[in-house]
Amino acid sequence: MTYDGGIATISGCVTASHRFGPFFLDARIAVGGTAEVYLARPATPAPDLPERLVVKRLLPHFASDAEGRTMFEREARLHASVTHENVVTVFHAGKDDRGEPYLAMEYIDGVDGYRLLRRLRQEGEFLPIGVAVHIAREVLRALESVHAALDPTSGGSLGIVHRDVSPSNVYLSKSGTVKLGDFGIARSTTRATLRSEAGHVLKGKFAYLAPEQVAGETSDQRADLFSLATVLAEMLLNRPLFPGGGQLAILLAIRDCKIDALSEIKPRLPPGLFEVMQRALSRSPAQRYPDATSFAAALAPFEADKRLAAREIAARVRWVKAASSSDKLTAQKGSAAMRVRPQAPPPPPAPARIASPPAAAEPVSLDEADLEEDEESSEVKTSEYELLPSHVLKTDGTTLGPWTFARLMEALATGQIERGDRIDFVGRGFQMAEEIDELARFFPAPGATTSQLQGPGTPDLSDHIGPQTMLETLMLVFAQSETGVLFVERAEGDGPGGPPASRGGKKELYFVHGKLHHVASSNASELLGEYLVRRGKLEREELDLALAVLPRYSGRMGDTLISMGLVGPVDIFRAIREQGRDRVADLFLWRGGTFTFYRGHTAPHVEFPLDLELPALMLAGLETAKPGDTLLAEHRADLDRVLGPSSPRDALFSFEGVTWPPAIAGLLELVPRPVTLREVLQVAAKGGALSTGEVLRALEVLLAAGLLAWR
Repeated sequence: MTYDGGIATISGCVTASHRFGPFFLDARIAVGGTAEVYLARPATPAPDLPERLVVKRLLPHFASDAEGRTMFEREARLHASVTHENVVTVFHAGKDDRGEPYLAMEYIDGVDGYRLLRRLRQEGEFLPIGVAVHIAREVLRALESVHAALDPTSGGSLGIVHRDVSPSNVYLSKSGTVKLGDFGIARSTTRATLRSEAGHVLKGKFAYLAPEQVAGETSDQRADLFSLATVLAEMLLNRPLFPGGGQLAILLAIRDCKIDALSEIKPRLPPGLFEVMQRALSRSPAQRYPDATSFAAALAPFEADKRLAAREIAARVRWVKAASSSDKLTAQKGSAAMRVRPQAPPPPPAPARIASPPAAAEPVSLDEADLEEDEESSEVKTSEYELLPSHVLKTDGTTLGPWTFARLMEALATGQIERGDRIDFVGRGFQMAEEIDELARFFPAPGATTSQLQGPGTPDLSDHIGPQTMLETLMLVFAQSETGVLFVERAEGDGPGGPPASRGGKKELYFVHGKLHHVASSNASELLGEYLVRRGKLEREELDLALAVLPRYSGRMGDTLISMGLVGPVDIFRAIREQGRDRVADLFLWRGGTFTFYRGHTAPHVEFPLDLELPALMLAGLETAKPGDTLLAEHRADLDRVLGPSSPRDALFSFEGVTWPPAIAGLLELVPRPVTLREVLQVAAKGGALSTGEVLRALEVLLAAGLLAWR
């Protein structure tokens, strides 16, 4: 295995050989976040081992960590279960005399795909299309073997999902071979001991994740095929398929499958190749190729001759390695020159200021290619301002402040400051709030606020709020694929019950074509930082630290936390979606207040459109209001009532083509004909797929939809 372009290559590192288990470790050639890799040789000649191989071992602080050892041993078990010419070979997995686990693997003299693509970009060159397709098909051959791997004990399928198909895990040799490696975050979908991993944070390179992985939904081998299609697209484009101004922007582009860059080069692709890529990059796994074999077959007409492709790969590998050696020599010469060059005296200390990048500036990925800072970004960082307090002059003459930057951001996010209010922003002088560049994103276009909407006419729908009215309203929006806005308001003490956080305030729910686009809330406890603290994803001290440096990131809490390394980008992405879900679910607890719905109102521009499916939100709301099996008490009198599908003429709405959440789809399967609710619950309990609470919440949704009815 080559680590010439690895996570953090230790170039030119030659150490004295030392014994480790049955090997001599000659030189450490790479180190990553959890493990290090050595060029090694067997301590005693062995017929089943080559003279040169690599040994991967845990870093010292992970070697003593039980979870780290478990993950490493799992990688060894899964990787060793796959034997294929396009998969990096594992010769041996074991432990040394002290019980430290290791992996002895094939050494590949070459480079990885990341290093090749970076060099091509630097030189402005492209891989021939047929060669790029050849590399993709070789990786697909590897994935065929990975996905079909069998448990050596039971003989059953392991159901392995690699989960990290990315350029840096595609290895290209000097002889032109292509191999897939690194099973560090692979998982088995069939082994019970590994099922707990489903909820863990993805540690893969997020620019190559599938949409379902980004959203935290169930994923299978088709996610690997999406990742491979992303890698192939990058080879065709000579740049990443999902670029963005920041990490969250990349994740949004993946979620929405924005393949505009590929569409732009369609004219220079062979006829039919774009359509193959378009299917492979479908947002829905069901619309992609079902397996690696099918995807490889679809790509076959566009592949170059295998022998010619291998020659091209071999030549490119030698080209990259030669260029890398030259770069290292230049860097060493420059380093030596710096050591003998007289050093300038340090500049005088600068006044205490907070750097403020413009609103569009967002943190970037920390891959090797992003460590080179250009002049333009350096100039941006010199734009500074004094961190003075801010003051607010409301339209009614009320004055607020002095406020810190963080307190001002909270007031903007919760609607305490409105369009037309004037702000003395960090001492710059009073301006209209919506005219301050750094704050403009908090204000939707004119006509998008409650006061401006309520004046022109009557709302299309209004009612007192409660769990049933919320359910019926969301169902109406979903069934009719509405675009509009729902305003919900409740005065303090309006109605009994509910937690303190839900006893008052305002929320605005924006919908686009029957999906939740955005939720604004006046409740400060629902802000992202507080939400992450409540969920245990962030410590209170860490949030305080993030609030202190918030101005550096134009008040964007997500970007701040990512850049500080406090929360990963995928975690932030999922938290924002879950936060939107929970803001809606909280409304099911309200026992009082009113809501009004305005049909046809265009949603405001937001940086993170939620794009959440309403049936899942209905279930989440009912779960919040009626958790566990508490709904059984409400439906006890219905146990012997007959339930059945509605006739077409009695159906309230048409839901043709709708993909329902598993609980709702499962209940529909349980009621193909009239049957009592008691029988439905008994069958569900026997099958074990749905709990009583899940059945009853799905029932309430389907009754609201008119798909099921009491007979």
